[in-house]
Amino acid sequence: MPNILWITGGRVIDPANNRDAIGDVCVIDGKVSAALTEDQQRSANKIDATGLVVAPGLVDIHVHFRDPGQTHKESIRTGTEAAAAGGFTSVICMPNTSPVCDNAGTIQRIMDKVARVAVVNVYPTGCLTLEMEGKRLAPTGQLKTAGVVAMTDNGKCVQSHEIMRRAVEYAKMFDLTIMDHCQDETQTEDAVMNEGEWSLRLGLRGWPKFAEDIMVARNVLLAELTGAHIHMQHISSATSIDIIRRAKGRNIRVTAEACPHHFEFTDADLKDYDTNLKVNPPLRTDADRESIIGALKDGTLNCIASDHAPHTPTEKDCEFDYAPLGIIGLETSLAASLHALYHSERLTLSEVVALMTHKAAEICNLDAGTLSIGATADMCLFDPDEAWTVDADKFYSKSRNCPWHGKSLKGKVKATYVAGHAVFDGQSIII
Repeated sequence: MPNILWITGGRVIDPANNRDAIGDVCVIDGKVSAALTEDQQRSANKIDATGLVVAPGLVDIHVHFRDPGQTHKESIRTGTEAAAAGGFTSVICMPNTSPVCDNAGTIQRIMDKVARVAVVNVYPTGCLTLEMEGKRLAPTGQLKTAGVVAMTDNGKCVQSHEIMRRAVEYAKMFDLTIMDHCQDETQTEDAVMNEGEWSLRLGLRGWPKFAEDIMVARNVLLAELTGAHIHMQHISSATSIDIIRRAKGRNIRVTAEACPHHFEFTDADLKDYDTNLKVNPPLRTDADRESIIGALKDGTLNCIASDHAPHTPTEKDCEFDYAPLGIIGLETSLAASLHALYHSERLTLSEVVALMTHKAAEICNLDAGTLSIGATADMCLFDPDEAWTVDADKFYSKSRNCPWHGKSLKGKVKATYVAGHAVFDGQSIII
C-alpha cells in the first residue's frame, strides 16, 4: 500500500509556482501528487490545515553544526532537530569544524553521520583553502566528488586576492557556488561592534563597514573576470548592498543573503552590552537595517539565512570584548523574519516564504523549496499570526545564545514534513 498524506484546507503558498490560495496538498510515497483518487482519499492520512499556511519546507543555506569537533555546542542531531522545529527541511552546513572540511575524508565522516542521525536534509560545504588559512587551495575536485554543494572559508575570508582568484576559477570548473564571508581582516583586528556613534559611547573597538564593502567589491570584480557565481554571506552594510545592486544591473553572477538579526537589531541595541547580540559581521545602524529590508524587497539580496552559530552559555557569559561572535537562529528565523518583514507590512507573506524556500535553494542548485508536482514532499505548516514568547531554554539546540529570548514574536511552526513524513508536530520531534 502506498503511503498517502492529504493536507486539506490550508493556505498553500508555493512561490516557485506562483501559488497562493486555499487548497490541498497531496503526497504519495513522499512525492507531491496532483490529486488523489477516491480510493486513495479513503486510505490517506488526512490533515486539516484550516487557518494554517502550507509552504515548502524552509531552506537555510548558512548554518554551523559544530560537528565534528565542538559537539558540546551543537551536533548534527541537535542542529537538525532545531532546524525541524523551525520549519526547515534543508540546510547547508559550513566547513569551519574541527577538523575543517578541506578533504574528502571529513566530508564522508559528516555524511555518514547525517545518514545515521539527521532529522532533515543536510548538505556540506568544502573549504576554499587548506586549514582555512587562505594560503593553499583545497582539493576542489575531490570535495565535489565527496558531495559538497559549495566552497567557502566561512568564518574567515581569503585575504589574498590572487589565492581567491584561483579558488574561484577552480570552483567554476566544477560548477560550484563560492560563498564568501566578506571581511578585510586588516580593518577588524580586536574589533567587536560596528564603528560609529555607539562604539564611541560604549567604549568598544569599532568594526568599520568598509571591511565588508571592500571584499564585496573584490568579489564582484572576480565574478566579472571569471564568470563564476560568488555568493556574499550575511550582508550588513548599505554600501555593500549598493555595490551588489549595481553588479546585478550589469548581469554579473553574484548573489547575497541577509540574516534576521541584521534586519531586526541595530548597534544601538548593544547599549546593555548583551553578548547575545555580538555577531560577525556586527549589527549596523538603522540606515543599514532599512537598506537590507529594501534590498530583500527588490531582489538585490536573494534570500534569508540564519547564520545559526551556537556557543555555550559559559562562553557567552563574560566581558563583551572576550565573548565569541555568533547567535543561534534556526528556531526563531521564521518568526523573526515575519515580525520584521511581514507584520511590519514591508513584504508580503508570499515574498517572505520565497526568500526562505526556493530563492535560497537556487543559490546552490538544491532540489528543494517547491511543492511542484513530483517534487519531494518537504513541507512546513505554520500559523503566521500565532504569538509566542521565545524561551531559549526550551530549544532543541544545545546552545542558548539567542537575542530573541524573552521576546514575543508571531509565527508558530505547527508541523514539519520531510519526504512526506512528519518530523516535528508543533510540540516535539517525532523521529
